[in-house]
Amino acid sequence: MGKIIAIANQKGGVGKTTTTINLAASLAAEGKRVLIIDADPQANATSGYGIDPRSMSSSIYECLVDNYPLDGSEVPTCMDGLFLVGSRIDLAGAEIELINKERRERVLAGLLAPVKDKYDYILIDCSPSLGLITVNALTAADSVIIPVQAEYFALEGISKLLNTIRIIKSRLNPSLEIEGFLLTMYDARLRLANQIYDELKGHFGEMVFNTVIPRNIRLSEAPSHGLPALLYDPESRGATSHVALAREIIHKHSRHQTRHKVG
Repeated sequence: MGKIIAIANQKGGVGKTTTTINLAASLAAEGKRVLIIDADPQANATSGYGIDPRSMSSSIYECLVDNYPLDGSEVPTCMDGLFLVGSRIDLAGAEIELINKERRERVLAGLLAPVKDKYDYILIDCSPSLGLITVNALTAADSVIIPVQAEYFALEGISKLLNTIRIIKSRLNPSLEIEGFLLTMYDARLRLANQIYDELKGHFGEMVFNTVIPRNIRLSEAPSHGLPALLYDPESRGATSHVALAREIIHKHSRHQTRHKVG
């Protein structure tokens, strides 16, 4: 059965979409079957794979609002075994349209249930807000990755996100776990970046990924070419760090499954 991971932080510009695009590519390169759900109206995960939203017959908007099945809304990407359910700007209005729906927080969970077994990993790229679509993503997810930028205000707002996760865990999705805090845009030369990492480790211990994502020009350039860093420049630090992250997640997942079987 596939694992659904939401990539969320209501703070903008922390690397959510970059993480989604490149982690998905790295998981696919490790032989996993992967689906990206672009749940952000800005549709950057969609354009980051070179997919024109106008060319899609349906997007996550139609699935959420008009009950289109997710199965069949996926489009192939430039990576073998990696598919995407894209987004369009219409998604910005979906929050309002979902308000009167029955079980409105569980619409995405219902859409994902029939396709969960088709994939090893389903990654949901959330928008920088804690609105109804992000609540849907967290209600549908098994776990959440929280990207944290290595900068002065990094930890600001995390308590608000953790509080939202606590509420969702208690009311909507008791099995939701934190997959890990991921330090992004890391520059080892800066004392501040190292302080942020130490602070994160001090607060959250084992919940912080060992892998950090460095600041990297190739990582920033790749989406404008419609490619993940792994295809744009496989030797770049941006590409290799996401491969390390994918391996860390796969290892953690298989260890958890083994423990589960033994238990």
